[in-house]
Amino acid sequence: MMTDHELNILLPKLLSLPKENEYVEFKDSNHKPEEIGKRLSALANGAALIGQQYGYLVFGIEDTTHQVLGTTFKPLSKKIGNEDLELWLSRMLSPRIDFRVFEFPFQDKHIALFHIPAASNQPVLFQNVAYIRVGSNTKPLREYPEKERKLWQKPSAEYELEFALQNVSEADVIALLDTQTIFDGLLKTPYPTTQASVIEKMIAEKLVIRSNGHYHITNLGALLFAKDLRQFDMERKAPRVIKYKGKGKLHTEKDQIGIMGYASGFLRMINYISGLLPSNEVIETAIRQDVQMYPPLAVRELVANAIIHQDFREKGTYLTIEIYDDRIEISNPGLPTLDPIRFIDGYNARNTLLANIMRRMGFCEEKGSGIDKVVSLCEIFQLPAPDFRTSQNQTIVLLFAHQDLNQMDRKDKIRACYQHCCLMYVTNQKMTNQSLRERFKIEEHNYSIASRFIKETISEGLIKPENPDNNSRKYMSYIPYWA
Repeated sequence: MMTDHELNILLPKLLSLPKENEYVEFKDSNHKPEEIGKRLSALANGAALIGQQYGYLVFGIEDTTHQVLGTTFKPLSKKIGNEDLELWLSRMLSPRIDFRVFEFPFQDKHIALFHIPAASNQPVLFQNVAYIRVGSNTKPLREYPEKERKLWQKPSAEYELEFALQNVSEADVIALLDTQTIFDGLLKTPYPTTQASVIEKMIAEKLVIRSNGHYHITNLGALLFAKDLRQFDMERKAPRVIKYKGKGKLHTEKDQIGIMGYASGFLRMINYISGLLPSNEVIETAIRQDVQMYPPLAVRELVANAIIHQDFREKGTYLTIEIYDDRIEISNPGLPTLDPIRFIDGYNARNTLLANIMRRMGFCEEKGSGIDKVVSLCEIFQLPAPDFRTSQNQTIVLLFAHQDLNQMDRKDKIRACYQHCCLMYVTNQKMTNQSLRERFKIEEHNYSIASRFIKETISEGLIKPENPDNNSRKYMSYIPYWA
């Protein structure tokens, strides 16, 4: 959220432009709500076409002379019927964009400014019609098929390098970001003796961008190293940990939302989650000790994966870790870029810059090996196979507490058989009846139980014999369907 000071830095830059253009429009008076909506669509699309991160609609400025006149228009309190103008406009735009409205004094005059993110992946429509800026005019996009084609072909801007906070000083950067963790945990070098040297290192890591004598903190910098995400208007990006009593959501015991950036607060969050997880008391060599029910490394890897692979452009949902008596559910905003059934052998990161820093800090495995490690740990701990799901605009991973084999249902057993087969394949081994018996701790004389699991998994099309012509079941090996 920009302050009045930041807005008073931004507006002169817009006024210095020779004239209105594809991403900037000035108005000296109020307009009908429908006209504002068309302009939001046009400016979002125009900004995307020429590579600008934002478009701007400014009220209180004469459009040809750029004279500051001020305006009586107050969009923050304007109503459409009983609905706020801002909410109405948001509802009329598709896809919904996270535009912001500001009212502030400039040269002792009242100014209203709409701060509009550029279109991403597709044109922004107002009431199902897309608009575009042509010079200083707003026109339906369909009248300019070449522009429309370019807009659809335009790759979306990299979210990590968009600005979380603009036009801040060196001192502000250091006050807002956890620079100690940047040097201790990421760079692993001594803390510099000068403020300028600190900033230079952050610029090199793309956490901060310098432009025209000012500094802009990127989303990458804020998401990873913010001392308080609320100062960047990113509280909805913070991780949320919920502990329930029982197996449902009826009774909440704890509900905690983080405020620190992911890298700065990661270990603290993992320790907090660990303290909420159930453990079993065992006695070995006459010494009582608590053993965690879930593999700590698996929990850590799944939380890191949820951070790395979330879709930051999704609105309204937290990255959530929910703890029940019999399972953990870890969900992140956005559908995966890879079919969940291929999580074990495949890899396709959504946020590569963020992922790279998380790995360099040792918070997760090298790319492509994290889920393998999770599946392997679940086998070692004799847990049911983790379940990877999607639901509307979320990716969900379920980690289950221990169950005896006879407590698992058919889907649990098939999922475990398939994941075991994948794990063996990616480690240059092959699944056999014996290896599956070892996974489930089935005694050798009960080999027919493992054979039944294999047959059912084949019938679901998830695995196949490595050599279909081999008539000896005793020496038969199996590979995933995609191998």
